[in-house]
Amino acid sequence: MSLPIITLVITGVLFALMGVGSLVAPTKVTAQFGLPELNRDMRNEIRGVYGGFGLAIGAALFIAALHPELRSGIALTVALAVGGMAGGRGVSAIIDRGISRAPLLYMALELVGMAALLWVALG
Repeated sequence: MSLPIITLVITGVLFALMGVGSLVAPTKVTAQFGLPELNRDMRNEIRGVYGGFGLAIGAALFIAALHPELRSGIALTVALAVGGMAGGRGVSAIIDRGISRAPLLYMALELVGMAALLWVALG
């Protein structure tokens, strides 16, 4: 298995895990950021945005690993999405004059994921 395919599979697995975890236990997602209790609408939001999105992105990355003709487009699209997530965290850190440990960790993971997927897309 080539390094680009391994990169796609690992990144896909991480997104799929985020998706499944968010569907099964949405309060564990938000508890990391200081919000341990959620009402029904917020659980729905976490399941939709983190859960459904995570599973869809994971599936897209698995498809990219299996179909070389789609690889660059999918990798570039997901790289931009992940970069947007990191960028949003950066803007928030500027506006709020700081960033806590959990968001900083996720921002670092997003930047690494973005770089890896750009490498696959443009490599």
